[in-house]
Amino acid sequence: MNDLIYNCEQCGVCCHQVNEPYNKRIPLYPEEVDQLIKVVKDQNINFQVIEDLVFPDILNKKILVLTYRILLNNPKKRCPFYREDFGCTIHEIKPLSCQAYPLSIKQEDAFNFSISIDPSCRFVNKHYEIIKTYKKEMIERVFKEEFINAQKHLRKNKNLILKIKELEYKNKIKIAREITFSEYNKILRNWERKEIKL
Repeated sequence: MNDLIYNCEQCGVCCHQVNEPYNKRIPLYPEEVDQLIKVVKDQNINFQVIEDLVFPDILNKKILVLTYRILLNNPKKRCPFYREDFGCTIHEIKPLSCQAYPLSIKQEDAFNFSISIDPSCRFVNKHYEIIKTYKKEMIERVFKEEFINAQKHLRKNKNLILKIKELEYKNKIKIAREITFSEYNKILRNWERKEIKL
């Protein structure tokens, strides 16, 4: 069955909150949030985000925000841009993490990475027995566009971390290496935010 090619069935599983143990989230870069805010401006869509990946900059007393995540706090616990009768209403500008779905690539070390495939995706679930035997090359072939987007997502995350390290090297910021939980919560409540963009 080497002719298997991923085709989104628009079931919406990726757009809904999944209970533990998966703890699915839809991360967004600040520029993606800006773009989606423009979309909802003239529509009646309850679009809310919360900070996701943040670093406390103790030099400037700011919280550096690298990513946000969409709050799935509506009654159906789903992305506000998903409609049952239509599917994704922002398909042309959907976030990079959505474009990579059902794949996720994680850097394990300097030389290796792992690929996760969400088993709750209807397509993956339907073909799970064959997909679970695939090596990287076959996953890349079956999930061609999604694999490319998952790589872009990983590269962007790495570049954001490199930017943080560069700013720290140039003494423009200083990231707290050790901080107590109560100190961290106090900082989160009181410090201004600064978005880090590429």
